[in-house]
Amino acid sequence: MMFGHVESVEDRMRHLDLLRHVQRETGGFTEFVPLSFVHEEAPLFATSDVPGVRPGPTGDDVLRLYSTARLMLGRDIPNLQASWVKEGLRTSQHLLSCGVNDLGGTLMNESISTAAGARHGQLMTPATLRRVIRDAGRAPVERDTVYGVIREVGDTSDQDPTEPLDAIQDPDEVFGSYEALTRDGRFHYEPRGLRVVS
Repeated sequence: MMFGHVESVEDRMRHLDLLRHVQRETGGFTEFVPLSFVHEEAPLFATSDVPGVRPGPTGDDVLRLYSTARLMLGRDIPNLQASWVKEGLRTSQHLLSCGVNDLGGTLMNESISTAAGARHGQLMTPATLRRVIRDAGRAPVERDTVYGVIREVGDTSDQDPTEPLDAIQDPDEVFGSYEALTRDGRFHYEPRGLRVVS
């Protein structure tokens, strides 16, 4: 659920209540992921076409929504994920104390939030995620898509597996960056019969 743009607090609560009812009827959700509106490059914010659009949620809005989501959805949707690419690693770590039990994944070559203006990076290494989780007083667990446990990593880093992603020093060099892709003419759409000149 994206939030922090045009909706009211009441809208957010109605949305959570609707999700709870849908989950009770269908059991189809594996997790709930609140997504803070990233305004910097978003047309919704840039064009000012929508009255009252805000530049994303406040820090308090983020903490309140995650905490409320845990209280309202916890019995029905037990997994609450923080989006480190939207919230940043420090806030995401703090959210582990506000009901979050999932920091998401490594997200190699993330472009959606980056395109909207998020500046928290396109890759988070497994070692960094494990460190952040441990520093918050939690034990990291590697999971699959439907929250089955793949591996309980342990309380200390001396038990950590060696991961190829941990060796990457410059993700932009290895995976490319959103900015580089958008500047590269090879990746621009050209309608048949027309040539785009940069």
